[in-house]
Amino acid sequence: QVQLVESGGGLVQAGGSLRLSCAASGRIYSNYAMGWFHQAPGKGREFIAGISRSGGTTTYVDSVKGRFTISRDNAKNTVYLQMNSLKPEDTAVYYCAASDRAIPLTILTDWADFGSWGQGTQVTVSS
Repeated sequence: QVQLVESGGGLVQAGGSLRLSCAASGRIYSNYAMGWFHQAPGKGREFIAGISRSGGTTTYVDSVKGRFTISRDNAKNTVYLQMNSLKPEDTAVYYCAASDRAIPLTILTDWADFGSWGQGTQVTVSS
């Protein structure tokens, strides 16, 4: 497994931006596809964005397309989530996750396919 630590969450006004980071350690980071999920109070963990091992392919849930950007720097063992035009409904705990499943990125959206998780970072968007 790979160990993951998120950072960058906080309180921001609607329309603002935040950049989340997720630092990995342990096994070879570039062997893992990476994803970001969020979990709002009273709701389940939902897929937000994914990125392939090389960083060449990305996927997003429709609600964040055009606002969020996932990227990774394999030299720094870090994945990022740039969040722009934030909305109050984006308020949630955000988790990064790593997957070694050999399945297409387009269907790598189920939390059960990710074997390593960070502790989460809170994002609160005020109206």
